This record gives sequence, C-alpha cells and structure tokens, in this order.
Amino acid sequence: MGERDGRLLGIGAASGVVGGLLGGGNGVLTVPALAQYTSLSRPAVHGTSTLAATWVCAAGALVYWLVGGTIDLHAGVGMLVGGAVGGFYGAKLVARASETLLRVLLIGILVLTAVKLSLDAAGLDPLGGAAAVPADLLATGWFVAVLSVVVGLVVGAWAGAMGLGGGLLAVPALVLLFGVDLQTAAGTSLFVFLPNCLVGGLSHHRQGTADIRIANLVGLAAAPGTVVGALLALALDSTVLGVVFGTFAAVMAVRETVLLVRRRRRPGPAEA
Repeated sequence: MGERDGRLLGIGAASGVVGGLLGGGNGVLTVPALAQYTSLSRPAVHGTSTLAATWVCAAGALVYWLVGGTIDLHAGVGMLVGGAVGGFYGAKLVARASETLLRVLLIGILVLTAVKLSLDAAGLDPLGGAAAVPADLLATGWFVAVLSVVVGLVVGAWAGAMGLGGGLLAVPALVLLFGVDLQTAAGTSLFVFLPNCLVGGLSHHRQGTADIRIANLVGLAAAPGTVVGALLALALDSTVLGVVFGTFAAVMAVRETVLLVRRRRRPGPAEA
C-alpha cells in the first residue's frame, strides 16, 4: 500500500467519525482530500466522494437504528424516495449547475442552522423547539408525504452533484421543518441518503466520473469511524450535540464563504 493510499485511509476514518456524529457531511473532508491526493478530475472527485459516502450511510444508519432507535420514518420515507431520484439527477448536474449558486444556498442554510442551534442551546429559540411548519399540517399525511419528497429531491440533487453528503442539508431540514431532535435527525439523514449515495455514485461511475477502487478504499476506512461517531452522538446530551453541530455548521459557513470569495476573485476550476 502506497503513501497516498495510507493518507486516504486516514481521511476516510476521520470523515467517518464526522458523518456518524453529524448524520452526514463527511464529504467536506473527503472532497478536498481526493482533490489533493489523487489525480481525479473535479467531477470525478465529487462522484468518488458520493460513492464512498454509501459506506458511511450504511454503517451509521445501522447503529442509529439498532442502538438508539432514532430513525423517523414519518418524514424519512418520503425523503428517501426524493433523495434517490435527486441523487440520479444530481450526478448529471455536476458539470452544469452554477457552483456559485449552490455555495450561496449552502451558506445560507448553514448560517440559519448555526443560529437556530445556538439559540436552542441558550434557551432562546423563538420556536420553542417546535417545527417551523404548523403542527396541524405535520399531522396531515398527504402534506408530510409531499413535503418530504420535495425536500429529499432538492437535498438529494445537491448532495449527488457536490458529493459533500446530504447531512449538511437533511439534518437542518428535519430539525427546522419537521421538529425532530438532533439524534433522530442524524439517524434519519443517514438512512435517507443510503440509496441517494448509491444511485448518485453509480450514476457518476457509469458516466466516468467516479473511481470505485478509491471510493471503496475511503469507504472501508470510514465505516468503523462512522460507528464511533454515531455512538458518540447517541451518548451526548441533545444540547451538547446541538452546540457541536452548530459550531460545525458555522465553521463550514465560513469555509464556504472564503472559497466563494476566492473563486470569484480568481476564475477557474472551483475549489471544494
């Protein structure tokens, strides 16, 4: 095994801990690592990261289900369907979509999430821990079905295109729109995006924008890290986990803003 493979194994393990702890988002480590330590093209970096995330979703969802029982099928099934469809089309959007727009939308959601979780931790949440969507609508089956499929479609397309993991958007969506707690949101996110990552990753592979060997190398290393991260999330108090996720969201928002500014000042291949 070469030095590059060793580095990718290390990155995979670290990204797995992040994915298990936060319900996804492991691509924020794997995408830049693949860009730095491999000769993959930019589309192939995103596609390989998406395929590797399949291991994280499978291992993490299993732990949250067996150990914590924290998977919300009420919203999760619809998001799973929408996410699978979105993952297929997201792979096709990777070379077409405006990365500037994707980054701006992500930054906005990350900032909103960081503010919401910070207010929660301080006991100042204006929603009082409730969902932003009225409770009577969330009690209506057809409304939840439509909303969850639409959310899954949007988040799935974004995750399939960017290869960053759907948790960065799915967890905030589950907390803000459906009012679930963070542990349940994390477990549901991993469950929802298992088919998304598989469909999106295989779609990338078919069009030549994913490397299965590298994806499996990173994914195999990520699986045990995901188990550790998921067990840690289940052991943490919800407030503490909220602070962890809120801090992570704030750091990622700053990172994405810096990358966006650099990209606008120096036109060329987008950084990730």
